[in-house]
Amino acid sequence: MTGPNFLKTLTPRPGWVRKKLGYPALLLGAVLAKIKVNGRWHLPKKGPCIIAANHFSYIDPPFFKYAVQRPISFLAASDQEIEWFYMWVPLLYGFIPTDRKNLAPSTIKTAKRALRRGEILGIFPEGASTSPSLRFPKNGAVFLSTLEKVPIVPMAIYGAETAWEDFFLGVRPRVHINIGKPFGPFDITGTKEERTKRIEDVGYEMISRIAALLPEKKQGICQGEKTIATYQKENGFFPAKAMLSPRYNSSE
Repeated sequence: MTGPNFLKTLTPRPGWVRKKLGYPALLLGAVLAKIKVNGRWHLPKKGPCIIAANHFSYIDPPFFKYAVQRPISFLAASDQEIEWFYMWVPLLYGFIPTDRKNLAPSTIKTAKRALRRGEILGIFPEGASTSPSLRFPKNGAVFLSTLEKVPIVPMAIYGAETAWEDFFLGVRPRVHINIGKPFGPFDITGTKEERTKRIEDVGYEMISRIAALLPEKKQGICQGEKTIATYQKENGFFPAKAMLSPRYNSSE
């Protein structure tokens, strides 16, 4: 495994590199995997935004990039261990290192700079990629949206969990990516306690909007949430009950 000491040394790739990384992402969709994207019309044509996606697999970033087709600066946890055979993802894409327990001023400064340049900030608000269903989000995405007054676009990626193994078994993996209606930005005021509570409430709305883009069994903490049906109507489509990898369909 590769640990935090190495991950903290990584940085976002230069803009021209991130533009070029669209080509391997397109190759991924054209040759290596069967990718279905719904909701691209929800993506802003220009200007900054935060795209918040679930994180079930270490190889989510290439699929994220394939769906968005604009340069992205990723925020990713640097306080984690990654298996060596997944290291090509952070090495290829780079990211803004983030300590999940303590959002450092340097992380905030780098993220703000990217948004002020009109870039897209890609965030996996759950903070890790080891669960097969949604978990509670960290506060970073909502905090940055509030700070820089930019909208959040919810995204769901599913099928990538088994894509790596499927590929080496000779199976062309099927991956679905759903993009939801943007929401925010937010004007959060009040005492420190009131602001924290409001950020947590918006964070739960964010993760519920991501849940609305996932099959029911993947909705995790949001399963049964009444607002999901409302968000699905706003999005203009429902998550596909796709034929993915047999191992995916049998997983819990």
